[in-house]
Parts: sequence; structure tokens; C-alpha cells
Amino acid sequence: MMNFDLNENQSMIAQMIRDFGAKEISPFRKEWDDEQQFPLQLFKKLGELGLMGVLIPTKYGGSGFSYNEYVTAILELAKLDPGIGLSMAAHNSLCCGHIMLFGTDEQKEKYLPKLASCEYLGAWGLTEPNTGSDAANMKTTAVKDGDYYIINGAKNFITHGVSGDVAVVIVRTGNIGDSHGMTAFILEKGMAGFRGGRKEDKLGMRTSETAELIFEDCKVHKSQMLGEEGEGFIQSMKVLDGGRISIAALSLGIAEGALEAAIQYSKERHQFNKPISSYQGISFKLADMATKLEAAKLLTFKAADLKNRGEYVTLASAKAKYYASEVAVELANEAVQIFGGYGFTKDYPVEKYYRDAKLCTIGEGTSEIQKLVISREILK
Repeated sequence: MMNFDLNENQSMIAQMIRDFGAKEISPFRKEWDDEQQFPLQLFKKLGELGLMGVLIPTKYGGSGFSYNEYVTAILELAKLDPGIGLSMAAHNSLCCGHIMLFGTDEQKEKYLPKLASCEYLGAWGLTEPNTGSDAANMKTTAVKDGDYYIINGAKNFITHGVSGDVAVVIVRTGNIGDSHGMTAFILEKGMAGFRGGRKEDKLGMRTSETAELIFEDCKVHKSQMLGEEGEGFIQSMKVLDGGRISIAALSLGIAEGALEAAIQYSKERHQFNKPISSYQGISFKLADMATKLEAAKLLTFKAADLKNRGEYVTLASAKAKYYASEVAVELANEAVQIFGGYGFTKDYPVEKYYRDAKLCTIGEGTSEIQKLVISREILK
């Protein structure tokens, strides 16, 4: 049976992030957002706190925590700055997660300790310009050449595409449209023919770097392959089960941050000699917001619990990601409405939540994709 109370580790992590964020994130949040700066050194500090290897076993230098602690960490970071939460999540669940699930002992020993400390920042490459959710039709290819593979093509919308030190990339080694025609490789910055490309200028999540990965006759040894040739797509679907939980947690942080800001403002803002929270038009909004946030939390922590126990999590993670991301957008919108004209200015945090929230309904598969996954699962 699930216990919905925060455990000791979760409480410790939450307080640690609040204390850290008050000094290292909040004072710089607006500057980073306005100038679309990716604060790489901040992630080095998060590595020192154990937050860049939350799920990595202690024998590889990680914190060895469960998905409960992981969700809490993303939630708290997202309340401070959703872009920071997004980057931390992509590093942990996608890059580190793929290597943890499918890497050899040698690959794990080589990469996980440096990823856990953030000596290496991780990236993960599946999406391409014309094949977002249609991954089976990817154009980036790896052609076998003796003990090596020659990779050509490009990936886009890649978190840490420029700043990442290690990238797990999924490329086509077989026929187009064949779900067993894709293979995953671990690539390192500095490999000939492998580089970051154009950085996206984004509406929100501007403190998280999003860019292209470009491959031009990139020569990769077969020892860098994750699992067997042809397993890349199947591996990716399992990795994305964890990725959906990450986005759900990110959504919770945005939604909770927006609600807390709205509650505080509604008590402080007076109209007609009364705080606006005393009017039903506002108080009923807050009641709806709090209820939907709680429902999203239950879905997310249920998925985390299933993941912890090694049970089938595809349906639960899709439900959590779908509902929590929609709730984040709705609550951010309502928070802006409660703030009125001030909600439309950068003097208050809700306009940033409003901009950042939208990615949650898109990243790791759109809400429409999640509904497709959910419907397929329940119709089996």
C-alpha cells in the first residue's frame, strides 16, 4: 500500500533544495530567463548535492534513492525554476537512466560515476526534425564498418545538445519503419564528426538548453553500443516510461508554485477594502486548483511507486504525465488570472510558470500521444 507522507529522505531533499535555491537560483532566475542562459556551473553544484545522480546506485557514486525522492527533487527544483528542473530530469532519467537500464558493467563503471557528480553532463537523442513521435522513420543512420559504425544525420530539440559531455543517441541501423532497426550508442563530446548545433530560442524553459546534435561521418566503436544492434527503439520506450514520470513531476512543481503564489497574492491584494481571497470568484478558483493539484500528485506518486517496485508502469506513467501536464497549464493560467494585470508582468513569478508550463504538454510526447498510449493500454 502506498504511503503518501514524505519519507525522511524526501523531507531532507525538499528542505535542502529550498535552502540551496534561495541562494543559488532565485536571485538569478530572471537574468537567466531574460538572457536564455544555461547555468552550467549550477548543475556542477547540484552534482555535489547528489541531485545529478538521484537514481544511480551508490556503488557507481550516485545517491541510490527511489523514484519517490526523484519526484520530490524535480518538484522542488521546478518551483524555483522549471527550466532547472527540466535539465536535471533529462540528465537523470534519460541519459543516466538509459545507461543504467541497458549498459554493460564496463559502460556503467565508465560513465555513471562522472554523470552522478556532473563531471559529465548528460544528453539523450531520439527526436529528429521531421520524425518527432514517429521515431521509427528517423533519418540518422549508423552504417557498420568493421568494428566501428559511421553515423550521419542530425537530432533536434535535445536537452544539453551543446553543453552535454555524454549523449546517448538512437540511430537507424536497419530499414526505415522497422522498430527493430534502431540502435543506441554512447557518444562523448570531442569525438570527430560529433558536435552540437543551433540552440533553440524558446518561449519558456529558457534556463534549460535545447539544441541540435549533428553527426558527420562520426566513427563510433561497437563497444559504445548499448545492448544489441536493433534494440534501440525498444529500449527507448522503456526509458520514456521513466521520462513521463519526470515530466509529471516537473508539472507538479509548476502547478504547486503557481498555486502557492496565487494563494499568497490573494491574501495580500485588497479590493473594496477586503482581500480578494474573501470573494467566491477567487476562493472557488483556489479550491479547484488545489483539488486538481492533489489528484495530479496521486497519479504521479502512484506511477513512481510502480516504478520503484519494478512493475509495469506504461499506463500509469502516461496517465500521470497527461493529467499533471494539463493541470500545470491550467493552474498557471488561473494564477495569472488571479494576479490580474500584475500576472502579465515579469515582476511576479506566475508569468514564468505560465510560459514554462506549456512544454510539459509537449515534451516526452504530446498530451495527444499520451491519450493514444492510455487508450491502447485500456483497450488491450
